[in-house]
Amino acid sequence: MNRIISIVMVLLLSASAVSAQSIVADEALDKQMSGTPIFNHYIGYAGTVIYDGEEIPWYVLGDVYIYNKLKFKSLKEAKKYYKIANNIKKVYPIAVEIQHTIEGCVAHLDSLTDKKSKDEYMKKIEKDLMKQYKPRLKKLTLAQGKLLIKLIDRQCNFTSFQLIKTYMGSFKAGFYNTFATIFGASLKKEYDPEVDDRMTERCILLIESGQM
Repeated sequence: MNRIISIVMVLLLSASAVSAQSIVADEALDKQMSGTPIFNHYIGYAGTVIYDGEEIPWYVLGDVYIYNKLKFKSLKEAKKYYKIANNIKKVYPIAVEIQHTIEGCVAHLDSLTDKKSKDEYMKKIEKDLMKQYKPRLKKLTLAQGKLLIKLIDRQCNFTSFQLIKTYMGSFKAGFYNTFATIFGASLKKEYDPEVDDRMTERCILLIESGQM
C-alpha cells in the first residue's frame, strides 16, 4: 500500500511540474489571455535624410520592449498576472485622459491670480468632472479603481494628495478626492514600478508599445 501511495505521489508531483513548465508567457498566450492590443505599434514617417550622398526616407519607430518570458508556477498565478493586464487595458486610457485634464486644469489655475476666481473655477471643474467620470468609474471594480489611483500617480508624477496640497490648498479637492472616496483608496498611495508594481509596469510598457 505504501508503495502504491508513493507511486501516486510521484505521478502527481510530475504532473504538477509539467503543468507549471507549460505555463509560459509568450505573444500567443498574451493575446489569448488579454485580447488584442489596444494601441498600435508606432511607425511614423519623419521626412528624409541624406546618407552617403543619397536622399532616403526616415521613419521613427515606437519603443519595443524585450523581456524574458514569464514562467508561472500555476494556472492560478498566470490568471492573476493576466487579470492585472486586463484591468490595466481598461483603466489606463482613463488615466491618460485624466492626465491631460489635470494638465489643462493646472495651467488654467496657474493663470488665475485671485482666490475667488480659483474657487469658482474649481467648483465648475468639480461639477463637470463628476458628470463626465462618475458613470464610468462606477462601472469599475474595486481593484480597477485602486489601480486607477496608482496609474494617475504614474502619469502625473504626483500622488493625489500631493496634487491637492500643491495646487488646491484649502480649495475643495475636486476630482482627485472624488476618485479616492469612490474606491476607498488612499490619496497618498504611490506607484512603485521597481517593487510592488513591477509586474504592472511590465504590462503597461507592453500595452503602451502595442505589444499586448
